[in-house]
This record gives sequence, C-alpha cells and structure tokens, in this order.
Amino acid sequence: MERWLPLLNTAIIGVSGIALLVGFYFIKRGNVAYHKRSMLTATGFAGLFLVVYGIRWALLGSKPFEGEGWVRTLYLGILLSHMALAVGIVPLVLLTLRRALRGEFSGHKRLARVTLPVWLYVVITGWIVYAFLYGIPFSGR
Repeated sequence: MERWLPLLNTAIIGVSGIALLVGFYFIKRGNVAYHKRSMLTATGFAGLFLVVYGIRWALLGSKPFEGEGWVRTLYLGILLSHMALAVGIVPLVLLTLRRALRGEFSGHKRLARVTLPVWLYVVITGWIVYAFLYGIPFSGR
C-alpha cells in the first residue's frame, strides 16, 4: 500500500490535468458541450484526488525527502510553491465552475485564464514532487 497508494493518487491528479488540457482544446474549437464535460471530469478527479490524498495521509502519514544539498533546496522550493498554489486553486476552481454553470461566461472566461495555468502548474509540480519522493534515487542519506 505504501507504494501503490501514492502512485494511484498521482495518477488521479494526472487524469485531472489531462481533462483540463482536453477541455481547453475543445473550448478553443468552440465545442462548449465537450468543454463542459471535460472540465467537470477534471473537477471530479481533482475532488477524488483530495479524498484519496486525505486517506493516504491518514494511513501512511507524510514521506520525508531523502535528498540533501541543492537538490533538497530545489525540492523544497517546488514543494512550497505546489502546496501554496494547491490550497489557493480550490476556491479559484469553484468560482470558475460556478460562473460557468450560472452562465456568467465573460466572468468565467476572465477567471479561467488564471485558473487553468495555476491548476496545470499544481498538477505538474505534484508529479514532480512524486518523482522526488518515490522515483528518483538519492545518495548520501
């Protein structure tokens, strides 16, 4: 469980990120119906990620980073930006989604221009953090 649960969680947020990109593709081509489906899928998987993350944290706790020196500094910089933006993206996503569902499309579009890149940054840095913790071997523990 210590190996597959973090991977499952990272895969779930990866699906969310892919759905974001697919939704962006659809809206750029004017396909609002598929855009909506993609973005609701992205939001659903992001919500599922939060649930699985909470379960994972409750069962396994946090995993310490084993690298040292400049690699540790790099990891902490990525982790801190990831954590801050991961917390901040939640209200942005909810507000962006709310505006779309209420038909407030000009406000939705303005906010989505901020929400999308921040959300993608959180997804990508989540994968990077996973790689630092589980995929990249570090010497000199």
